[in-house]
Amino acid sequence: MKDKVQISRFLSYILRHSPESIGLSLNKQGWGEISTLIQLAQKQGTQLTRKLIEDVVETNDKKRFAISEDGLFIRAVQGHSLKTTVDYQPISPPKALYHGTASRFIESIFDKGLIPNGRQYVHLSEDDKTAVNVGHRHGKPVVLTVNSQQMFEDGIEFYQADNGVWLTLAVPVKYLKINKIQ
Repeated sequence: MKDKVQISRFLSYILRHSPESIGLSLNKQGWGEISTLIQLAQKQGTQLTRKLIEDVVETNDKKRFAISEDGLFIRAVQGHSLKTTVDYQPISPPKALYHGTASRFIESIFDKGLIPNGRQYVHLSEDDKTAVNVGHRHGKPVVLTVNSQQMFEDGIEFYQADNGVWLTLAVPVKYLKINKIQ
C-alpha cells in the first residue's frame, strides 16, 4: 500500500471514523500516537513509516491531517464521525459560504436543512468551485449558498478547521438558497 492516495484514505478512515478497527486509541482531541499507528497498521498488513506519514500529511491537497508540534501524534483536522472535541474556536464567517451536494438530496435538504449526517459538523467552503467538486462526488452537483453572516448574527457558531473548511452544527433551511445546478 505505497500509493499516497491509498495511505491518505487509510489514515482518513482510521483517524476520522474507526481507530478501533486496528486497535488505535485517540485522545479526546482526536490525536493518536504515530509510533503506535505504524505498529498497529503493520499488524493489519498496511506498511507505514514515519516518513511516509509525514509525506502524506505534507502533500495532501486537502490538508486533512495535522502532526503535533512535538511530532509524536497525528489527527484528522475535520470530518470526524466519531466523537472528538477538537478545540475549534468560534469565528466570524464570511458573508456567504457554499455547500456542494447532489441534486437527489435537495428535497431532503429543503425539508430538514443541512445536517451532519453521521459527522460532527456540516462542512462548508468559501468558494463555489470547491462546492461543485464536493457535489460531484455524490452525483449531479448542486451548489447551495449559505447566508452565514445572518446565521452568525442570529447566534449560530462557526468554526474553521486547520485546512480552511468551515464548520457549523447545522444550517436551517431559512439560510439556504440554490446557487448553481451543474
